[in-house]
Amino acid sequence: MLGGVSGRIHMDRQKAGGLGSVQQAIYYLNQDFQALKEEYIQNGSLFEDPMFPAEPASMGFKELGPFTTKTRGVEWKRPTELTANPQFIVDGATRTDICQGALGDCWLLAAIGSLTLNQRLLHRVVPHGQSYGHQYAGIFHFQFWQFGEWVDVVIDDRLPVRDGELLFVHSAEGSEFWSALLEKAYAKLNGSYEALSGGSTTEGFEDFTGGVSEMFELQRAPRDLHRIIGKALERQSLLGCSIDITSAFDMEAVTFKKLVKGHAYSVTGLRQVEYRGRQERLIRIRNPWGQVEWTGAWSDNSTEWSAVDSAEKDELLCKMEDGEFWMSFRDFLHQFSRLEICNLTPDALSEDSTSFWNTTIFEGGWRRGSTAGGCRNHPNTFWINPQYKIRLLEEDDDPEDDEAACSFLVALMQKDRRHYRRHGQDMHTIGFAIYEHRGSPSIHMKKDFFLRHSSCARSETFINLREVSARLRLPPGEYLIVPSTFEPSKEADFVLRVFTEKQSETGGEGQRTLVFADGDLQTDGFSMESCRSMVGLMDKDGSARLGLLEFQILWNKIRKWLGIFREFDLDKSGCMSSYEMRLALENGGFRLNNRLHQMLVARYAEGELIDFDNFTCCLVKLEAMFKTFQQLDGSGTGSAQMNLVQVR
Repeated sequence: MLGGVSGRIHMDRQKAGGLGSVQQAIYYLNQDFQALKEEYIQNGSLFEDPMFPAEPASMGFKELGPFTTKTRGVEWKRPTELTANPQFIVDGATRTDICQGALGDCWLLAAIGSLTLNQRLLHRVVPHGQSYGHQYAGIFHFQFWQFGEWVDVVIDDRLPVRDGELLFVHSAEGSEFWSALLEKAYAKLNGSYEALSGGSTTEGFEDFTGGVSEMFELQRAPRDLHRIIGKALERQSLLGCSIDITSAFDMEAVTFKKLVKGHAYSVTGLRQVEYRGRQERLIRIRNPWGQVEWTGAWSDNSTEWSAVDSAEKDELLCKMEDGEFWMSFRDFLHQFSRLEICNLTPDALSEDSTSFWNTTIFEGGWRRGSTAGGCRNHPNTFWINPQYKIRLLEEDDDPEDDEAACSFLVALMQKDRRHYRRHGQDMHTIGFAIYEHRGSPSIHMKKDFFLRHSSCARSETFINLREVSARLRLPPGEYLIVPSTFEPSKEADFVLRVFTEKQSETGGEGQRTLVFADGDLQTDGFSMESCRSMVGLMDKDGSARLGLLEFQILWNKIRKWLGIFREFDLDKSGCMSSYEMRLALENGGFRLNNRLHQMLVARYAEGELIDFDNFTCCLVKLEAMFKTFQQLDGSGTGSAQMNLVQVR
């Protein structure tokens, strides 16, 4: 309904003003933490969350569903009922605060553990000022990044308990509850506790930072991995590495050089030192548990350090934390299996940082019968997928070879899929392809284009993860990104993020874009008023939305009006004078008297000039007025009567 459209427009304006940024998170489910807390403090009662009640449905739907063995005997209790002196955080948030319970969300706990290593990032997720002391009202809040915006999630502190013990995540310090409350807030965000079972640590990384993750198989590492790691560390990205296990017996197994299989390590530094007349690349690794360190070359007491300048040696070794060690980059590639990087976006960095990705976000969706075309294996429907244009303008400063190329990262994320687990659905298999293409960002390429052209880059594979990403290098130019599910007719909403190291321009569906191929019109694109007018003109059923046929008719009208505008922009200035506009309106079938023409010029001209946006808005309203009048003047007399409702 129109109210819904109005609400969306209002939300769009708020987002343009900063709503959804890390500084101004959106209230999840419209729950305002401060207002609710003050209300319950004044009432002298404890908050009970109606949006995530202490009921079986909040636990889960299958293994944790109502009346299952895993939920038998579960009660919901507040920390004040479990211990005499509950604390929110004791001596800071640390790795020992995160002990896994009866839920398969170790991926989430690993991400929380990494977050404790960066206090600044941690306190964005876990806001300051929360406690069980003064003004306790049974209410807490946490902030997460979700598909392009930050949300503030409110919870009460009733937690699932069995036999007097917390059922899920808990702290080794029995009186500390921040980690259990954080897990509950994340469960609320995803629909239930059971929705958190199974996942990737990078998913947690991203929801805690707003960053974008990428994964590298070190046996097939890119030539410039050293450069990639260096730039990621400069940007304060989160980096983790691990050694694959071949069986359950390998988990936590220690190699003969004291590396732990299946264990999550952090990468904390990169350095080049002069060693016996040549440059040696070193990488610094940290075992988050503070125990068991590498004993091979370049470890703390290895002989290699004796051949390094003493001042440099002291500098590199004196800043080491417990569990931290250096190793050669060659050994790193050989010993470890996988590297994961969570690249932080600008809003996650300190304000004075100058080294970060430029970020563009597109929001879109796949819909059966209209935009869900499947992958390139389905040439008859692939072209109907959403398409997004990016123009790479500046090549890298330090290319690895002589070829000029631009580094960028594409990340495709499907939205809200954990919520669908309750209905027997899960992640779709997704990926994307990139094509070289010159032309207007608003022109949707058809089947013939994709039959004639091969992709110049693509995601490495289609996979059923929440996000698929790829780091790419292409020559400066114009490219088309086509995100898709593997099979046609799979419905989902998605966010496509493009990160460029240098300047770029983007456009496409989901962006405010122009509707012409040449840069000859002085306009920034259709205004919200023009869009509302166009939807109102074509909306036959009062749904405030356009069907595919309605949109096709509207699109044909816009193309016709664009042709008229170009024809009567006699001086090719990109705007019309009032005289040119009068000729154009007459050509479009609207013959107006002088007084009405003057009123239109006064309404739609800016500085006595009319741009294409205002010209289109004028034509839309004229067509709607003429159509309404003709309906009322059924006998063709040239006059009509109408009541108050019809006037409106």
